[in-house]
Amino acid sequence: MTAPILATIPFNRAILTGRELENIQQAVETMHLSGDGPFTRRCHALLEQALGAPKVLLTTSCTHALEMSALLLDIRPGDEVILPSFTFVSTANAFVLRGAKPVFADIRPDTLNLDETRLEALITARTRAVVVVHYAGVACEMDAILAIARRHGVAVVEDAAHGLFGCYKGRALGTFGELATLSFHETKNVTCGEGGALIVNNESYIQRAEVIREKGTNRSSFFRGQVDKYTWVDVGSSYLPSEILAAFLYAQLEAGNRIQARRRVLWTRYRQELAAWASDRGVGLPVVPDHCEQPFHLFYLILPSLEQRQSLIAHLASAQVTAIFHYQPLHLSEMGRRWGGAPGDCPVTERVSDGLLRLPLSMGLTDAEQERVIAAVLTAP
Repeated sequence: MTAPILATIPFNRAILTGRELENIQQAVETMHLSGDGPFTRRCHALLEQALGAPKVLLTTSCTHALEMSALLLDIRPGDEVILPSFTFVSTANAFVLRGAKPVFADIRPDTLNLDETRLEALITARTRAVVVVHYAGVACEMDAILAIARRHGVAVVEDAAHGLFGCYKGRALGTFGELATLSFHETKNVTCGEGGALIVNNESYIQRAEVIREKGTNRSSFFRGQVDKYTWVDVGSSYLPSEILAAFLYAQLEAGNRIQARRRVLWTRYRQELAAWASDRGVGLPVVPDHCEQPFHLFYLILPSLEQRQSLIAHLASAQVTAIFHYQPLHLSEMGRRWGGAPGDCPVTERVSDGLLRLPLSMGLTDAEQERVIAAVLTAP
């Protein structure tokens, strides 16, 4: 008999949690399809309560929330912004678009977050902000980072694209910096396909954040009855997601506890089943310090070399398992080199980038599929 052909296990599989389509239908029936409708307001309220944040504003992407952060901080040509080299390009682009110079920081070898012990040496008289990235939703060492930033009068922005529902010493990620950003991209724990949010923790930025998000107008004040007409008052752009996206997102946020519980089960099984194999092979597994609560966003392996990483990806592909690498060092990219990046600047980033491999992890991953993934890893040559 011919063996059955196994379907390829995708890296990520977005699923419906129950009320998404019902919410979309309701939004359509009310005929409020543009931004800031009832579902948008419900998302804002839910996130503000869950995080304990003064203000949350949905955006069309985490990228746009980062761009809003750069505008709110009044980043200008000649300013410097420190950020990890091991991150997505949006973290840098948002500030480069305002004329700032990105200053690339190396990461810790354990959590893969910005190395706080090397931060202060990067600060100059031109430094305006430090952007931290909570990789895999595991918190950066925020106490140390905030203390350094305060000493130098530098703003802190949290790129919490991975970090929704993660905590540092019992406090929600996204509530430490003056500003923070979230992602609801299809690959995130909670999704609406494309989307994001700006978290405003410094209340002095709230009014201007509303203006920037509304194309530079005081439209939000108008709808609250605070002005009799709205007009152009500042720079801005169109950062509002449609009500259709907010309706989908609200259903996912309501199911947040269920999503997190399932991801915890999957992540924990990977950890338990692969620990001995990883130890024997010299393969690194995720590190979560005791004072951090993670949202179980990623499960990754760090192979000893690029060649071993690529070999394992190929082996898993032959077993119909999709495993992928992650960030390439920004300081070694074509754009990064324009800003002075060179090999050896961030040695931990360079080593981790060569070795890191992400395994499939999503609420849509079944137990049987995960069993196949684990078996494929354990039988790697």
